Amino acid sequence: MAMESRRGEGWMVFAAIVLMVAGVMRLFDAIWAWRYHGAVPEDLQKALFGSTLSTYGWLWLAVAIILFLSGVGVLSRSQLARWIGVGAGAIAAISAIWWIPYYPVWSLVYIGMGVLVIYALAAYGARETSLNG
Repeated sequence: MAMESRRGEGWMVFAAIVLMVAGVMRLFDAIWAWRYHGAVPEDLQKALFGSTLSTYGWLWLAVAIILFLSGVGVLSRSQLARWIGVGAGAIAAISAIWWIPYYPVWSLVYIGMGVLVIYALAAYGARETSLNG
């Protein structure tokens, strides 16, 4: 019996993998923030979430959990997981903005990947409609 290919299945798998990898990367950001003991960059002294990297570590951990779990949920193809994934893709893209002063190219690539995740989930994540009924 041949497996029936669903429209956009590749995009959905892409979105799920990107979300999970982004979650792992944000986990590494959190670990770095907690373990870093060097001088805090001047740009961070008056940053949005305070001047300590520990606060950013907790922020990145929360983002990591949301991203990874939404990627797992997208693989289950539930509509709730789809919309959480859209939100998580937006969080991924927005959270990369804070790194632009330090890693401009990587941040822009990360933002682009978030936009592609949103596209994949918005264009191909809808319930399949039956032509028979």
